Amino acid sequence: MAPVIQNPSSSISPPSSSHLQPRPRPQPPLPPSTSTTTQPPQLPSLALSTPKPPHSPSPKPQNPKTLLTPDSNSLNATTTTPASSSPHPHPHRHHNLALYPPLTHPDVLYDFLSSLESGDDDLLKAVHAFVVKLLGNPSTFPWKYKAKMDARFNISLLLAYLKVGLPLHALAVLTAMPLPNVVAFTALISSFAKSRRESQAIEVFGWMRSQGIEPNPHTFVAILTACTRAFDLELGLQLHALAVKTGSLQCVLVANALMALYGKCGFLGPVIQVFDEMPHRDTVSWNTVLSCLVRHSSCENALELFRDLNQVDGFRRSQFTLSTVLTACRGCNAVMQGREVHAHAIRTGMESGLSVKNTLIAFYTKCGSIEDVVALFERTAEKDVITWTEMVTAYAEFGFLDLAVEIFEKMPQKNSVSYSALLAGFCKNGEGSKALDLFIDMLREGVELTDFTFTSIAKACGLLMSSETSRQIQGLIIKFGYGSSACVQAALLDMCARCGRMNDAEKMFLGWPSHWDSSIIQTLMICAYAKNGQPDEAILLFHRGLSEGIMIVDEVALTSVLGVCGTLGFSEMGKQIHCLGIKTGFLGDLGVGNSVTSMYCKCGSMEDAINSFNIMPAHDIVSWNGLIHGHLLHRQGDEALHLWSRMKMEGIKPDAITFLFIISAYMHTTLDLVHDCRSLFFSMGKTYGLEPSSEHYTAFAGVLGYWGLLEEAEEMILNMPFEPEASAWRALLDSCRLHKNSSMGKRVAKYILAMEPRDPSTYVLVTNLYSASGWWHCAETVRENMKKSGLRKHPCRSWIIHDEKVHSFYVRDKSHSQAKDIYRGLDILILECLKAGYEPDTSFVLHEVGEQQKKDFLFYHSAKLAATYGLLVTRPGKPIQIVKNIVLCGDCHTFLKYVSVVTRREIHVRDASGFHFISDGQCSCKDYWCKVYPALLQRSEDT
Repeated sequence: MAPVIQNPSSSISPPSSSHLQPRPRPQPPLPPSTSTTTQPPQLPSLALSTPKPPHSPSPKPQNPKTLLTPDSNSLNATTTTPASSSPHPHPHRHHNLALYPPLTHPDVLYDFLSSLESGDDDLLKAVHAFVVKLLGNPSTFPWKYKAKMDARFNISLLLAYLKVGLPLHALAVLTAMPLPNVVAFTALISSFAKSRRESQAIEVFGWMRSQGIEPNPHTFVAILTACTRAFDLELGLQLHALAVKTGSLQCVLVANALMALYGKCGFLGPVIQVFDEMPHRDTVSWNTVLSCLVRHSSCENALELFRDLNQVDGFRRSQFTLSTVLTACRGCNAVMQGREVHAHAIRTGMESGLSVKNTLIAFYTKCGSIEDVVALFERTAEKDVITWTEMVTAYAEFGFLDLAVEIFEKMPQKNSVSYSALLAGFCKNGEGSKALDLFIDMLREGVELTDFTFTSIAKACGLLMSSETSRQIQGLIIKFGYGSSACVQAALLDMCARCGRMNDAEKMFLGWPSHWDSSIIQTLMICAYAKNGQPDEAILLFHRGLSEGIMIVDEVALTSVLGVCGTLGFSEMGKQIHCLGIKTGFLGDLGVGNSVTSMYCKCGSMEDAINSFNIMPAHDIVSWNGLIHGHLLHRQGDEALHLWSRMKMEGIKPDAITFLFIISAYMHTTLDLVHDCRSLFFSMGKTYGLEPSSEHYTAFAGVLGYWGLLEEAEEMILNMPFEPEASAWRALLDSCRLHKNSSMGKRVAKYILAMEPRDPSTYVLVTNLYSASGWWHCAETVRENMKKSGLRKHPCRSWIIHDEKVHSFYVRDKSHSQAKDIYRGLDILILECLKAGYEPDTSFVLHEVGEQQKKDFLFYHSAKLAATYGLLVTRPGKPIQIVKNIVLCGDCHTFLKYVSVVTRREIHVRDASGFHFISDGQCSCKDYWCKVYPALLQRSEDT
């Protein structure tokens, strides 16, 4: 007896068998292919009431089909077309059959009916009519044989009609039978269930029950199959009760069919309950429960069950068993177990099976290397469309899009799944334009479109962030009738959020049908608020979802909310979510663990971040990158490089993001290590197979400039293998300001002004450069062009967390409930700082106004308002923690340093460049991030 599996989901107890009421049917049902005016074929009734004659056995011919050759002495025989000239595979189909002496024997007739195949429909009709004619002629058909033409002949005829694909005729035969038995009903129910006529199968079953006929195990299997395909859980529960009452549940076939029904309807608990109560199990039983566990994402339980299965004597593993277990290994990243299953498949010879090969390719795509996948593909002699599609997915998963396209074009046969796989590959690799082009080709070629297709193209539009394109795609989806699909609607909401259409996203959220899973849409909306700079709304929605019980806390929800907490710097809430992850058991999930580490980094607690990283059961490259980025936020370059050394010792393969962080770390080291940075930069392609991108060049230019190598930085930017972006020149301009090289700074500024802005940051940079130079008209022109292009700049904002609420401030903002106290306190604070030596730097006001008005603009920047509010509401001695969505402007930075002196309080500010820990007039950034041109930073809150 196998051990009982822990039930991970709710159980459904079958109701009493009295709940299963027969479905009275005055007339037999019609299949859906018939219209309301079409009746079943009018076949003669074959019911006989002749007395039972004495038994008279006759010799049985060996081959009944060979006896159909017309006798030359038969009166009704017709000329037969030679078989060679007949265009049909069964030449006897066109014969007008006469009376053949061998067919007068019932056993011969039964054998003949059972030998018919698909396509013999005309021949079967002819035989049917032929036998009816015989029954009406006693002189040609011995009376002693008529008694044998009873229910057995009717059932044989019904089965023959089903075999040749004529269910209407079979239904007519059943209707004509005076006393149909369970065998006849079961045959028709099974045929309807297998031919996608589930509703007709259920109606025939109800008709059978109205006749008082008890189902046998084969009947249960047939009707349960129909319920499974029709997702009729209500009838399935009644059948469960009836099977218990009649004892049919002891049959392995019935229990297997019942488990399949519960698994298909999404209820894992009853599957395990039925499995545990089975007195006997076969291979199908084990395979059914394994596949149900995998389908419900209980992959660890599936692997545990498979280990127990190895102890069962006499169990024969099938290809389906290995494929299911490999899928479970892929689902829970069980690399070693998957390789063990692969070794077993090789040892038993099952690796050559196509289904096992395809599953192995999918397994190594997620848990192996591209070399493993290619080796399997090349060893596969016979490939089907699934094999080719898995290779397209594999190449796209590993980032080899060119090879994915090449395999796709070589496919001998493509289907909608193949197109969708390449479409998803483009989206995964950020190629929204290519995905959109492929979708257009699918429309032109008439490829079948599915939910997955529309979900992928919605994601592609989100990557493009084009509001107009997203509206067109949304209209197309509604036109095709997929707007009522929950997964497509969820993808559309995410698309709207990514394209800045938050009003439309909120409308979709509010209009979400109540019968759909609301947890998914809650999580998506939290992510949408976070992406669009509305973390406050994200936190409120999460609280509401938990309090109302409409949100299921899973890995995705925890990851999303932890990300929002990190963005806000909401450490207390982040700690609570961390505890919730421990309580729910999701902390072992790799994504959740990475989010916890990142959250603590962004909330200013590197000690907690390092502890979270160290206790994680496993790490991926995202884990390492997250911790390295945390050290960069805290300007801890030496610690970041130490972590890089640890990665190399442990053999962790870096990616492009890792190199971007490590190169940037050389700006924060205690010693000048620019030589090591240069060596690392130029070894990326040769040693690690990663060619430097524009972002890597920009980071390296920043390092060179920081350590005073301005000429080398300029030369490197000019000799980049692609067009330099504004960010590269901006990095050099920062360095020019730091080292007071005004001549190069003017030259670099000209490069930036000559560029065509493509994004909001470049527009703002060019605008500020013009304003800093006094070219107000040019600055205004750039602003107008930015508005016409549809680009928008998020307003400058600073906030403080107090009493588990986010208190936000904007420049000259008076919307806060304590605005009067804040402004009064800020005025006092400004006076005290002025006495201590603070001098407002009006160069940070990029407007054509008077000097006094510039000072008024400076005094009420959002960071100053937030700092004042923090002093008012926090107890003495506690650090004031401020978060800003852009880089802190130089004047605010200086002001906060003076505030730390006059109030004797520590001030912690996290801006777009990292953390500023200000204490006693000193900042941890060493004032580097404020020694740049005013125009370089998107910090002019008045811009």
